[in-house]
Amino acid sequence: MKSIITLIALVLATTFTSKAQSQTIAVGYPAISGMNLDSQIATKLLRYELIKLDKYSVYDEYDMKEAIAQDPSLQEECLSTNCLIRMGKQLNVDYTISGSIDKIGDMIVINLKMIDVKSQKLHKTEMFEFADQEHELQRMISIVLCKMHDVPTDNVLVDRLEYKNDVVASKSVGKMNNSGPRIGAGMMTGDFREFATRPFDQGGLAIQPVVSMIGYQFEAQYVGTENFSGLFEFLVNINGLEQGQFMPSVTVLNGFRFGKAGWEFAFGPGFSLERKSYGFFDTKGSFGNAGNYISDEDWNQYVDRNYQDPNAYPEFYSNGYFVRPDVSQIDADYNMDSKFLDRRGATHLSTMFVFAFGRTFRAGALNIPVNVFYTSRRGGGLAGINVGFNVTKSKTKLYRD
Repeated sequence: MKSIITLIALVLATTFTSKAQSQTIAVGYPAISGMNLDSQIATKLLRYELIKLDKYSVYDEYDMKEAIAQDPSLQEECLSTNCLIRMGKQLNVDYTISGSIDKIGDMIVINLKMIDVKSQKLHKTEMFEFADQEHELQRMISIVLCKMHDVPTDNVLVDRLEYKNDVVASKSVGKMNNSGPRIGAGMMTGDFREFATRPFDQGGLAIQPVVSMIGYQFEAQYVGTENFSGLFEFLVNINGLEQGQFMPSVTVLNGFRFGKAGWEFAFGPGFSLERKSYGFFDTKGSFGNAGNYISDEDWNQYVDRNYQDPNAYPEFYSNGYFVRPDVSQIDADYNMDSKFLDRRGATHLSTMFVFAFGRTFRAGALNIPVNVFYTSRRGGGLAGINVGFNVTKSKTKLYRD
């Protein structure tokens, strides 16, 4: 019994396969645009992939010679339904197929249609968008034919060749360049606030802890879509000019801009120059007014004025020479182990980490970026706001020429 069922199944399978393959099909010359490919090659590729489907008896160019001799127009692009019906009748085939292959920007679009010659109606149609990989055209045609005939395709291959419009794929898409001047103000916090308000004779700046900021931002987009941009930002600032100070800084940011509203978040390192000296704060008033900052140089001068009497302080003399005492020898609560901001001290490169958040407002071609920021570093920082402006000179093209 089992053998009989198997035999029947084989007979039925052979019958249906023979019936499917007994159906004939001819390929018309497709329209080609924007590609280094002629319609004859595209026609050959269509024939090859139809043969691989193993569903039709495919007419080749030799089968079509007689029909072409009777109607030379069949050797040209055959796209319309009427043309495909006429070709099918002359060749006496069941179906005809043709279409178009177009390169549009970064995309290759394959559009195929299949005509039932007997009923003179559209039988099947399929269109698919591929990424611009012209050397994979044969595989693209195979995918479209498989989809047209509900034949399973290799999902990995389809994913690799498919045009993905929603993927970050171009440096030029959705670009808004905010390079331009910046002005703003920042408030010093922590140790920087103390340094700003400290008296001048103690190495401070003796200024208000709010400083102006004047600078220029250079911006480059390294990746983006219509609603997202990844940015590289380089900002040069000079701070405190209105109070007679020159405090330069350089900031390198990685930024992300979202949506058509232009919301932005950025972060990255910053660098500036600062002066520091070893010293201590006289919190108890042991060597003058309570709270005074005493640098190592201040201490040396203080000691020379007050401790050089050999009769009063013989412990600070050795072999008749004065040995300047450390502050901890006078008061154990103090030492010179730490550095503090001091305009009289040595110049050092200072690092910081910057966070910024803001939005770009638009008025016609005018872009107005507004950002709040905070620069974080050891002992304090700078919090503030800056505003810029620039004019969009031209719109960025979506596709390359």
